Amino acid sequence: MKILFLGDVVGKSGCLAVTQNLSDQIKKKKIDFVIVNGENAADQGVGITEQISKDLFNSGADVITTGNHVWDQKEILSYIDKENRLLRPENLIQSSPGKGFEIFKTKNNFKIGVLNLMGNVFMKKCEDVFETSEKFLKKNNLKKDYDFLVVDFHGETTSEKMAIGHFFDGKATLVVGTHTHVPTNDARVLKNGTAYITDAGMCGDYNSVIGMDKKNSLNRFFKKESTKHFPATGIATLCGVIVEADAESGLAKNVENFIYGGDLKNSL
Repeated sequence: MKILFLGDVVGKSGCLAVTQNLSDQIKKKKIDFVIVNGENAADQGVGITEQISKDLFNSGADVITTGNHVWDQKEILSYIDKENRLLRPENLIQSSPGKGFEIFKTKNNFKIGVLNLMGNVFMKKCEDVFETSEKFLKKNNLKKDYDFLVVDFHGETTSEKMAIGHFFDGKATLVVGTHTHVPTNDARVLKNGTAYITDAGMCGDYNSVIGMDKKNSLNRFFKKESTKHFPATGIATLCGVIVEADAESGLAKNVENFIYGGDLKNSL
């Protein structure tokens, strides 16, 4: 079983890179299931729209996860209740629309659970992510309720991401960090068989400041005339991870960075 997870899609250039390249990469890498974080996919670089969601699904994404910008495009409030393949963080306040966890059927008839979480440190207010994770694992079990489990942890700090990785070790196929938009070089299988990476990176233009126009970002740092952040529009790099998982145990056999196109060196 091969799972491809793509990090935060940023703006038009990120969406274009996904829609133009994902289908070919699925065939080339023999991918069985694709999860994409669509957190920043809207033209403004924050949130996601119904049409962009449909475009990503039509390009080969099986599930879209999100994070702190999930509600920035207001139309998504009604759409997310109709589309179970679009997730928001599980630990948002309980009255939030949509779901943070769902089980999906893969094309080879396995059941894969996808859990979307958001960190508490330097992020928007939400329920305690560790308490939410503990409650989740009391109700859901690998190989009993699903064959594989992928956890998208949308968070700011490395320590929080690593702690969640160790907490889920042996209980999930993959714990993947998102939000900080730069791929980390620590993809590995943890001691009890869970694949982990601190951040998958972004699908966006790396000739930028974490996906945003670099000139405008520099002006903001120097307190010069500037506008609200807006995405860079150059050729985007696809960034994420590919996990090869064991069908019998549901745990990872191998994990590696996936980097394709744009300014970053292709790893595969």
